[in-house]
Order: sequence, then structure tokens, then C-alpha cells
Amino acid sequence: MKRSELNRIIDEALEFVQEKGLCLPGFARWSTEDWRNLKAESREIVDNMLGWDISDFGSGDFQKVGLLIFTFRNGNFNHADRYPKPYCEKLLLVGDGQELPFHFHWRKMEDIINRGGGNLLVQLYNSDEKEDFADTPVTVTIDGTNVTVPAGGYVTLHPGESITLKPGQYHRWIGEKGTGKIMLFEVSTTNDDTADNRFYSASGRIPEIEDDVEPKYLLFKDYKDYVSF
Repeated sequence: MKRSELNRIIDEALEFVQEKGLCLPGFARWSTEDWRNLKAESREIVDNMLGWDISDFGSGDFQKVGLLIFTFRNGNFNHADRYPKPYCEKLLLVGDGQELPFHFHWRKMEDIINRGGGNLLVQLYNSDEKEDFADTPVTVTIDGTNVTVPAGGYVTLHPGESITLKPGQYHRWIGEKGTGKIMLFEVSTTNDDTADNRFYSASGRIPEIEDDVEPKYLLFKDYKDYVSF
């Protein structure tokens, strides 16, 4: 992905959440100079991958297949002694008609909450012992009620509704075309996007970046190049 595209995506996200009345922490707008001057007291932001995260999952077409994430808080699998939080909270923005490819998590359990905008279509499979699609019914919890769909079945999350996804449950979602951009929140157990995603066919989770312009904002994958405490 080009840096100019990443800058534009985050600019549009900041405008969207402001219209929705959502306030983000200060580090959402830090400049590259702010990151270069970061002190060790803020190590948790870097170590736990807080902040912006964007991927087109190797599609080359973010508007069609992609996701924007802002992580507010997170624990750490590898340094649980230093960061004992067992939970994570994220903002996820899904465009009208935009897809998140099939994947599951080995460790993470998550609630996906539609906080406003359009409708989210979620397609579901269980995984089998070979990490393929299982031909078995899938049971999920939607706002405290168990719902069972056939393998490959869909549920729809309207604004205000939420779904609980367990480890090993393949899920793919699409912003229902014509209903508008969606503001999702994710509340989950500790998350590690470098090691806890099993994608069915997508070619990559963390994008390669072409720096055609200077970054206005950093993604978590950029931190190692700017932070030196």
C-alpha cells in the first residue's frame, strides 16, 4: 500500500469518528516527530501495538477488501508479567461493501459490536482438524442469545447488535452494500495480530508500504523505525 493512501484513509477515519462523536486518545494524531521523541514511560503503546493498523490483505484494492483498526488498549502474550491486561479494545471501520476475508484466531475470543452506520453481514464456518472449513452448523452468541446457522451461513449485525466469536470459528464479513460505512468496536481477550490470525486464502495481514510521501500518522508496524528508547 502507498503511504499517501494510508494518510488519506486515516484522515477520512478521523473525520468520520468525529462526526459520530467518538473521541480518540492523543496518540492517534501524533506526528513522526512526536514518535521520535517518545520516552520509555510510553513503552506500552509500542510493545502492545496500540494505535493505527490498516490492511488490504494483499488485495491491492483497500476499498473492496480491507480494514482500518485503531487499538485503544491491549495486553501482551509474550510479556504478561509486564502487561497483565487480559483484554483488548479496538475501533474497526468497514466501508460500504468492503470485505474482511475469512480467518479465525487460535487464541483470541472477541465480541464485534456494531456501534452505528450500516449493517454488517457475517459469514461463518467452524474449522476442522486440518484448519479447513468444517461442514458443521456454527453456533454463535448474538447479544446473549445463541444463534445457529449452517456451515457458510450468514448473520446480520444491525446498529447496536453484537456477536461473540470463539477461537477456531472462521468468519468473513462485508459491509452490506447501500447501508453505509460502519463503526464497529471489538472487545476481546489479548490480541496479537502478528501471530494469532489464520487466514483461509488472503495473502497477507501486515501490508508492505511504499513511502511515496512522508507519513502523517504511523501504523504499529512503523514504530520500530521511529521509536528508539
